[in-house]
This record gives sequence, C-alpha cells and structure tokens, in this order.
Amino acid sequence: MAFTVSGGKGAKSDMNVVPLIDVLLVLLIIFMVTAPAMTYNIDIDLPQPTKNLEPPKDPPPPIRLRIDQMGQLFWDGSPLPMAALGMQLQVEAGRDPQPTLELETSPEVSYQVLADVLATAKNAGMEKIGFVESNAL
Repeated sequence: MAFTVSGGKGAKSDMNVVPLIDVLLVLLIIFMVTAPAMTYNIDIDLPQPTKNLEPPKDPPPPIRLRIDQMGQLFWDGSPLPMAALGMQLQVEAGRDPQPTLELETSPEVSYQVLADVLATAKNAGMEKIGFVESNAL
C-alpha cells in the first residue's frame, strides 16, 4: 500500500494491484500452455459387448482332501495313498472349470505332510486351494 500525505487531512492509501496482475498473468500463461494438451485424442481399445454370451458354467463340487493325525489322506472320504495324490490332482486340474481343493487337516498332523500335499497340488496345476476347519478328526 502506498501512503500519501496531502494537506494535513491524514493518510490516503491506494491499493497496489501490480502483484495481483502478475499472478493473473502467470495463471493465464499456465492455462494457455496446458489447454492444447487437453484437446488431444487418446486412442483406447475398450472391449466391445458381444451378443452371443455363453452362460456361465456351474462350478463343480469341491474336492475334500482330509489329512488325519497320522498323515493318512482321505479323498472325499475314501483313503488315498500319497503316491496317487499327484495323478489324481492332475486329472482334476485339467477339468474346466477347475474344482476347488478343500484341505481339512488335523491339528496334530505334521507340517511336513501338509507342505508335501500343498507342493503336490501346486505341481499338479491346482489353482483353487482352500483350507477348511476340521470338525472332529
């Protein structure tokens, strides 16, 4: 603000608008530079809707693999040797859609047995593996 004294009646103040004009000019330049960049078209390949949609397949029933406290495997309630597990899982992994493998383990089972079963399932190509709470093993 500028103060001027004129004739003894007190101070007269005028507003200094130069900084306001400077800020407005800078904003104008920024908008002039960025406005052409916003008008460019960007090509995006969006998926197109199709009219012949296949109905979704019903998911197959899950496979229940139970491991008891002795490390014995049970495939949907029937005993299964550990050597046959890999081949059985490969057959199931090849199905479309793939069933979910539900592992139910006893709290007393060795971690090594569970790790072997998980490694076998992964090597067989099983993608959907879940853990379920054991009821009464």
